[in-house]
Amino acid sequence: MYYRQSYIESISNLQSDIKGLKNDVVQKRLETYGYNELKEANKTPTWMLFLESFKDPLVLILLLAAVVQIVLGEAVESIIIFIVVILNSILGVTQTKKAEGSLESLKKLSAPKAKVLRNGQKQSIESRELVPGDIVILEAGDYIPADGRLIEAQTLKIVEGMLTGESEPVLKHNENIEEEVGIGDQRNMVFSGSLVVYGRGSFVVTKTGMNTEMGKVAGLLESAESKQTPLQQKLDEFGKKLGVAIVIIAIGIFAIQIIRNYISTNTLPSKIIIDSFMFAIAVAVAAIPEALSSIVTIVLSLGTNNMAKKQAIIRKLPAVETLGSTSIICTDKTGTLTQNKMTVVDFYMHETSEDDMDPKNINYSYHSKALTVASAICNDSNINEEGKEIGDPTEVALIKFANKQKLDYKELREKYDRLNEIPFDSDRKLMSTVNSIHHNAYMFTKGAPDVVFSRCKYALVDGEKEPISDDILEQYKKVNEEFSNDALRVLAFAFKDVPDENFVPALEDEVDMTLVGLIAMIDPPREEVFDAVKDAKSAGIKTIMITGDHKTTARAIAKNIGIMDDDDLALTGKELDNLSDEELSEKLEHIPVYARVSPENKIRIIKAWQNKGKITAMTGDGVNDAPALKQANIGIGMGSGTDVAKDASAMILVDDNFATIVNAIEVGRTVYTNIKKSITYLLAGNLAGIISILFAVFANWPNPFTTLQLLFINLITDSLPAIALGFEKPEKNVMSKAPRDPNESILAGGTIQIITFRGILIGIVVIIAQLIGRKSSPLLGTAMAFSTITLCRIFQTLPSRSDEYSSLQIGFFSNMYVIYAIIVCTLLYSLTLLPFLRDIFDMPIAFGIRELGICFILAIISTVIMDMVKLLHRKRS
Repeated sequence: MYYRQSYIESISNLQSDIKGLKNDVVQKRLETYGYNELKEANKTPTWMLFLESFKDPLVLILLLAAVVQIVLGEAVESIIIFIVVILNSILGVTQTKKAEGSLESLKKLSAPKAKVLRNGQKQSIESRELVPGDIVILEAGDYIPADGRLIEAQTLKIVEGMLTGESEPVLKHNENIEEEVGIGDQRNMVFSGSLVVYGRGSFVVTKTGMNTEMGKVAGLLESAESKQTPLQQKLDEFGKKLGVAIVIIAIGIFAIQIIRNYISTNTLPSKIIIDSFMFAIAVAVAAIPEALSSIVTIVLSLGTNNMAKKQAIIRKLPAVETLGSTSIICTDKTGTLTQNKMTVVDFYMHETSEDDMDPKNINYSYHSKALTVASAICNDSNINEEGKEIGDPTEVALIKFANKQKLDYKELREKYDRLNEIPFDSDRKLMSTVNSIHHNAYMFTKGAPDVVFSRCKYALVDGEKEPISDDILEQYKKVNEEFSNDALRVLAFAFKDVPDENFVPALEDEVDMTLVGLIAMIDPPREEVFDAVKDAKSAGIKTIMITGDHKTTARAIAKNIGIMDDDDLALTGKELDNLSDEELSEKLEHIPVYARVSPENKIRIIKAWQNKGKITAMTGDGVNDAPALKQANIGIGMGSGTDVAKDASAMILVDDNFATIVNAIEVGRTVYTNIKKSITYLLAGNLAGIISILFAVFANWPNPFTTLQLLFINLITDSLPAIALGFEKPEKNVMSKAPRDPNESILAGGTIQIITFRGILIGIVVIIAQLIGRKSSPLLGTAMAFSTITLCRIFQTLPSRSDEYSSLQIGFFSNMYVIYAIIVCTLLYSLTLLPFLRDIFDMPIAFGIRELGICFILAIISTVIMDMVKLLHRKRS
């Protein structure tokens, strides 16, 4: 345990030197320890991703049908089936690899360098080249590249939230610690992934790569379970049931045709058996929506692209749909709900109006100017030329406040030169600087209000220096308490005259000061969060805040943005540990805020919601979040977060913004709705075909379609129109509905009734068309049945655009892809009427303009009826 050793012992035990390692030693240690980087989980090989797509039951039936057709000499149809299946697999693999590429791009954006001593010289190297024993130099703004024992710590403050969940910077030192303590209390150690916000220092590297604390926590990922998305579950379940039904129907049709031929002829020629078998196979192929997997993949890909435009990168394709069924969002506070920037929001000066601090008021009073100047010059933070904020976030807020008051902090520091200082330390909770102002020396002090109050003998009252009375002190204490109750971070400012510009302050000089005022600040909520939380509520989605911050602060922010009501509870991680699983389940619905939580707490909270059947999303940025991200139904990593968190996530927020999650949920709901529209379209058309065939079988009519016609119908109507439906925009009420039940069937919500109605309707008009045609000849009947079902399925795309609104209500041309699909498919159908293709598709010369017109009219009638039924249903409801 290096934290219990002196830094000299640590350097010695690591066989290093205060001047750094030599190059030959570095090379040997690189060979021994490897590069300083977290190892990626084994990725599924491309060939494995390709083969996994063939596990689908419907795909297996298709492949079996194709093999049978090859054996029976029907190679053309088999080739078409193979092409469709392979294209679908390629699409899925391409999208998965594309998503991985997006993540790799994000990783390349953050490849930090490290400043090290090697061979006695300071040099900058890639952090991945660090080895145990390296001496690393730290400055404000640096990321810690590895774990290490501090050698030097000059007022060094580090944010370790990526690892511990704590948002407050930790003041470090280089003294050894006697007792055994946890990571959060190892003040003489630094940990990979944390950020230096103040001061400077140096450390000797003790652990690199997977041996760091960050690497150890990543091991928890192995025990967290990956979840199958609701859509995956429903499609698997649906595919199995549909596959069984199709096989039964195909066997039934084969048996009926065999029996019927045997009864009528008393013989059973092998040609009849083969023809009947081929037709049964064709029916199976026609009934299977072989484009379904491709369409789902394409629609999910469209959702991925739409989300990317809204700052959300999807790593795992089905996550698009999972978002649509999300009912719980567990989110971090800092940076997601809030701006992650401390901001001055209030202040107090005794008997001085707040209007006096209005930036528009150029003539500040002495009192208000004194408070602003003190906050800017008793301050070590800075904003560099690139706009990067360097230093403690609280101090950065103060200099931005001075700039906002039209008192440029850089000009103030140049004008009022700092002569000396007593740095801040956590024991006395004060910082003091001595500055020259108009050739007079003053000591400015800032710190915790209660400490500053106790050191003050005077107070500025409307700009005049007066002895501090009990009334003045009580008023300051009252205001400080009000600020604290609002979860504001408060600093008090004071000053005193000192003898001259050569004055060197000591701790005992921080007395008899003049109290100037209080400045209160907070990390404020993002402006867009208020509407996002409101939208989530109206969509039936509950937002849960899980933060490493203090309970008071978390509760205040949660109430402000609408997450928490007056009768709700806020729990700390410790309070959560004291609850049994039964107690937690009972209170769960009324606990929207958890503070000071551990990684285990987060997993427990998520599991508790999942046990209630809720689809749960979880945001996170640190290594400590990774197990919970994997446990959640959908893990949402932050673009600014660690690679481990991103790897555990299904989606990454580029802008770390809660509002982006709500926007993504809208896209997810739209994607699921569009997939259901495509499924409804496909199954209604396939059902119509089966109804037409079964009617013909039982009515002892000739088959309404030839084998090639069935394959052609599937080829042109099962692809483009269904894909075009995936481009539908969100419907008006998509975010005013409650999240759907994850146990709900994909055909629930009236979908099966719609499929049945449309399938029967199209089946009836196809039967009518065959009836009209067969009055002339059986071949003409088949041609008219084929033409009618093709046109019906093409035109059915229009009413399939919405289950609630008519084509006119949603805008006839609002999705031009549907119009293009209808035009292209109609043109493809017209190819069957060309003289040299008529014989191939069994389209007799007798099938002319009149017959084509009848088919068109029947198709249009069925389409209009579908839309009219929706209007009547809406009117009735």
